[in-house]
Amino acid sequence: MSSLGRKSAFWPKPDGVLTFDRLSSVFLSNTDHEEDQPVHLKVKDMALQKSSEHDIYAGPSTRYCPAGVCEWVEKDGQETYVINAQNCVQCKTCDIKDPNQNINWVPPQGGEGPVYPNM
Repeated sequence: MSSLGRKSAFWPKPDGVLTFDRLSSVFLSNTDHEEDQPVHLKVKDMALQKSSEHDIYAGPSTRYCPAGVCEWVEKDGQETYVINAQNCVQCKTCDIKDPNQNINWVPPQGGEGPVYPNM
């Protein structure tokens, strides 16, 4: 496992009272995506994503995404960029904060995403 996938020693674990883990918070957003829909976060150049976002900037997308949608995983001995779009809360942070503007957010198929019933 790469150092990008490890939890930081500087942050305490969520206590479930005042602080919560990412996936529990995604669950609370009532996010609804079909598991087999096309990914709505488009990486323009995957080689640039590896050479810059990963190799130069140490994969900031794994930290700035509030839902933990983007991650680098080891596959066949290589770090591979994976987008778990089914967890996306449509904040567009990946589109805005990507150091190379290499990720393009488009609306998900069918208008799916978070459902905030009290708004």
